[in-house]
Amino acid sequence: MLFLAAGGLAALPCPAQQAPPDVPAPGEILIRAFRQSADGPWRRLRGSVELETTEMLLAADEIDYNEETEDVEARGNLRFRHKLRGEEVRAERAEYNLRTEAGKFYEVRGEVPPKVEPRPRLLLTENPFYFEGRWVEKTKEKYILHDGLITNCKLPGPWWTLRGPKFDIIPGDRALVYRSVFRIRRVPLFYTPFFYKSLETAPRKSGLLTPNIGNSSRRGKMVGAGYYWAINRSFDAAYRTQYFTQRGFAHHADVRGKPRHGSEFNFILYGVNDRGLRLPNGDRRKEGGFILSFDGESRIGRGWNARGEVNYLTSLRFRQAFTESFNEAIFSEVHSIGFVEKHWSSYGLNFVLARGENFQSIDPERKISIRKLPQVEFIARDREIWSRGLPVWVSLESSAGLVRRNQPLFQTRQFLDRMDVYPRLMTALRWKGFSLLPSFAVRGTHYGERLENGQVSGKNIRRTAREASLELLMPSLERTFDGPRWLGDKVKHVIEPRASFRHAAGVSDFDKFIHFDETELYSNTTEAEISLINRLYVKRGGEVSEVASWQLWQRRYFDPDFGGAVVAGRRNVLLSSAGLSPFAFLDGPRRYSPVVSVIRLNPVPRFGMEWRADYDPLRSKLVNGSLSADAHVSNLFVSLGHNHVRSAPVVQIAPGQFTGLSPSANQVRGIVGFGNENRRGLSAAFSAIYDYRIGIMQFATTQVTYNTDCCGFSVQYRRFGFGARNENQFRVAFSLANIGSFGTLKKQERLF
Repeated sequence: MLFLAAGGLAALPCPAQQAPPDVPAPGEILIRAFRQSADGPWRRLRGSVELETTEMLLAADEIDYNEETEDVEARGNLRFRHKLRGEEVRAERAEYNLRTEAGKFYEVRGEVPPKVEPRPRLLLTENPFYFEGRWVEKTKEKYILHDGLITNCKLPGPWWTLRGPKFDIIPGDRALVYRSVFRIRRVPLFYTPFFYKSLETAPRKSGLLTPNIGNSSRRGKMVGAGYYWAINRSFDAAYRTQYFTQRGFAHHADVRGKPRHGSEFNFILYGVNDRGLRLPNGDRRKEGGFILSFDGESRIGRGWNARGEVNYLTSLRFRQAFTESFNEAIFSEVHSIGFVEKHWSSYGLNFVLARGENFQSIDPERKISIRKLPQVEFIARDREIWSRGLPVWVSLESSAGLVRRNQPLFQTRQFLDRMDVYPRLMTALRWKGFSLLPSFAVRGTHYGERLENGQVSGKNIRRTAREASLELLMPSLERTFDGPRWLGDKVKHVIEPRASFRHAAGVSDFDKFIHFDETELYSNTTEAEISLINRLYVKRGGEVSEVASWQLWQRRYFDPDFGGAVVAGRRNVLLSSAGLSPFAFLDGPRRYSPVVSVIRLNPVPRFGMEWRADYDPLRSKLVNGSLSADAHVSNLFVSLGHNHVRSAPVVQIAPGQFTGLSPSANQVRGIVGFGNENRRGLSAAFSAIYDYRIGIMQFATTQVTYNTDCCGFSVQYRRFGFGARNENQFRVAFSLANIGSFGTLKKQERLF
């Protein structure tokens, strides 16, 4: 064996006497060979030859090496490996220069380590990128592959290949392919004159987006294309257009940016130039429009932060017709808010701009709009002002601003002044585990307008209320005992009783307040609440966890009509009822609220269940309830839910308008599946929402995916059946591991 130092060639003793160095020093070249001969500056190396530097290793059966120029001619079973970047090249022969790191390799096979970037819904693999070619031209940083292919599937017989006459690859940077054909197995799928793939850890590069195609029973066949623009390191934009043969063009624009540290924004615009849905009589009903959304935040400095979210919808009809999300399609509200805030010590100051719209129907004119432009909020959280003997805390909630409400029956003036001040004093008495928390508060509110006989009047109205409350926390009752083996080593049962009393007075003319938010739900009341919580804890191997809980609570009203705020025969929503249950239950004066029950079970890891039910003693039945359960065992996952609302008798909400106390509902939703986005082999899932009241499957999705070691095939069937929308959709996607996917199935629409 030979060792070639920077200054020349030196013979080494027999390997039995001294082993060669493992790693050459910088500037040195380590040569191993069974025999060698000299021919001027050339060294003829034969038999398992290796040339090694600190950065690379070149091995072959025969190598001719020029000491002066550092040119290398290698033949037979050639292997080249770059130690720092990890790429490897195998070839029949090569012409290479160690100094410039440039040369040519013939009949090439090689691989480049993958840049694995885990992202949601991205198929991953540890396979490197393989490449083959007739010959490769290598420079210091680049490989140019001629008449070859690339893939990240295991060879031989890869699932997919990209073949072309020229590949330009910079490991760790990017890959360019010219006039290439993408094949699945040996079947050509599509041709592209130019293809770019980033190999960076965080790639960003302008270019055309992968085109997609699809079909819809309401929109016809669809074809789409787009462009991504990496403006600079801090900003980018994307535009995609889709053409529906029956409806017209859809446009989607997305602009993102991070102007400076601590600031970022995202702007999205989606719209459709709709030719109209063809009706049975031949007419067309146009459902076009657009959705605009913006969200951003920024750290202004000196503790100030700004955040905002803007949403604008032209009509509910457009959302129901063209959104791909069931939850979004049935949601009839649009909210926008922006605020600048600062929090210090126990204080908070907010400047708020807000606008909300509630669409009453698909008619764009039938909506309720509420605006705050602007509103200032000052909050002082509980702060101790006296600590000797009996502690005393003080807190404050206050707001002042200009508000507006607009709806078909009436509207306020553009800028209606409203101010609210709500200070509170609280103390605590503690004795042998008992805690008594009394508090006293006053609340003053001013409005620049009022309601009189259902119409807006320019007269001011003021509200001055006083409030006293008392909360009793009693000691918990506990017992620990040996549990069954399947549950745990030890089991602890804990009972937590609580009671509270609240009295508020001074609110008169409740029906004259214009409603903007929960501030107007404040009313007179004298009420008591009792609550009982049962908790079950288990100890498994030194770890304690809660496996079950059951909470019951109910309120007793000593003022059945809440100082005249409750009107018989209509739906009434007050702060006292909204804080107890999300379902309205006040259709007239009453002394008892429903009994609210919440049961939660988590007996084993990866399983959870919650059942919430409201039992109304006035009607002697469960008036509403919801049940949800989730389980995940190995690759099997199940999620089920049921929502049931039994509406009370019809009540009047306005002259000539009647409705149930709470909208009736009886829906079941669920998803069951086997597999995940990275499971090799077959995965399948089914999701559905079924409405028992009308006997319609409102939404259903079935997805089947087959993943290989390097790619995946997904087919999804989607069914919409609500309102005027009766539509079937088929979505397909082909995923390349570590790269992405193309097709009509978007990542946010996948079940896994």
